[in-house]
Amino acid sequence: MLNELREYGVVPVIAVETPEIGLHICEALLEGGLPVAEITFRTMAAAETISQAAKRFPELILGAGTVLTRDQMMQAVDAGAKFAVAPGCNPHVIEAAKACGMFFGPGVCTPSDIERAAELGCKFMKFFPAEASGGVKMLKALLGPYGHLGISFCPTGGVTTSNLADYLAIPQVAFVGGTWIAPKDVVKAGDWKVISQKASEALAAVRALRNA
Repeated sequence: MLNELREYGVVPVIAVETPEIGLHICEALLEGGLPVAEITFRTMAAAETISQAAKRFPELILGAGTVLTRDQMMQAVDAGAKFAVAPGCNPHVIEAAKACGMFFGPGVCTPSDIERAAELGCKFMKFFPAEASGGVKMLKALLGPYGHLGISFCPTGGVTTSNLADYLAIPQVAFVGGTWIAPKDVVKAGDWKVISQKASEALAAVRALRNA
């Protein structure tokens, strides 16, 4: 799963109020050539959105975001999510992910977070909130004492096209979480073509960086 997500370099992070809206966004992402989405459990529609999208768009790599409890982890599994991430490092959620075989990244932003996640067997972690925690400079500093552990990161929170290259230049960054691809105002307006365009531009930017 990590290699599949690394291939695209950016994972759109979306929160939806209804499954219908979620399906529109997923379709727009596919039209933009970016077949991956993280549906966050910030709304009650998350699990049903993942379930419906998994059935309608089997080619889409669906993930669950903001997974805070064991119950949400099980909901994500039952709905058909292929990966999950959380903003924090909760041992109970990590244990639940292990029990059901979910590819999971707990959230970290401090040395203690990383040590706790690593001790619990995590090799993939979400660096969150990326920019508010110090951004690229902070992540590089954290990799000083922990880079040799063979861990990979997904920075999320404040990542945009303007700093995308800086994050992806770090070898341990597998991909970034992109909330800018489906911003709230665009979703509210139902302008799905804009989301397709942003997805296409994000993917093109990643490929350009990697081919440079």
